[in-house]
Amino acid sequence: MSPTREYLYEKGFLFSAILSGSIVFLIFAFMLIMGLPLFKGNQVVALIKNDWLPARGVYGIYPMVVATLAISFFSLALAFPLSLGCAFFSGSIAPPRIARVFRKMIQIMTGIPTVIYGFVGIFLLVPIVREFTTSTSGLCIFSASLMLGIMISPTLILFFTDSLEAVPKSFLDAADALGATRVQKLLYVMVPQAKKGILAGLILALGRALGDTMVALMIAGNAARVPESLFDAARTLTAHIALVIAADYESFEFRSIFACGLVLYAFIALMVLGVRWIGMTNKR
Repeated sequence: MSPTREYLYEKGFLFSAILSGSIVFLIFAFMLIMGLPLFKGNQVVALIKNDWLPARGVYGIYPMVVATLAISFFSLALAFPLSLGCAFFSGSIAPPRIARVFRKMIQIMTGIPTVIYGFVGIFLLVPIVREFTTSTSGLCIFSASLMLGIMISPTLILFFTDSLEAVPKSFLDAADALGATRVQKLLYVMVPQAKKGILAGLILALGRALGDTMVALMIAGNAARVPESLFDAARTLTAHIALVIAADYESFEFRSIFACGLVLYAFIALMVLGVRWIGMTNKR
């Protein structure tokens, strides 16, 4: 490659990096400016602590924060053992030909639009939940978490599989020389070496669960109140942003959606920082 072309590529990549960072910063600045009136006095504290009661002039987002965290963490708890088991099968136990076919199927699943998962949840999962829990309509935290867990599982499986396959071959050869079985190599060599990659995958999957809109909007029930059980209807922050319609752009009802965006932004930023921290510890 000529020096001129290499220079152009370098500057092009630098420009792309600066542009991407600027867009992220501008989005944050826009949300901060639009939600600025909420930071006067103790309004932002009241916004996060209060319930959503627009008829009384109370526009708190506390129920949505609780619902978002409940659905995200419960979906991750459901997806983790399933994804880890599939990664074990694909990355260590299955014969190479079957593992390749299985991985291609998982890759196809990652490309399915989230609205498809939402439709499957409404017409298949919700009636089943309604059948077994007669006290609920089926549109609840449990249904949304289960479908969201299925949705994030392909990403987790691929991430876990890549982490297991990144284990140095010399470690596996040493285990073979000691007479270790496939399961023993998996449990005592591959998993300990891949634990940081597995943790990074969990953090990224949690970030995706926090930012999902369609599954929560279609299946969670959209009840703007604090849920008391897994079978209560709830509304997430993303669903709240999609549902709130306010004619007065200066009203607190309208400004509350930008507060939701800032809270989501903070959650995702923490996830990204966590992944970066894991990456830095891997280099040491």
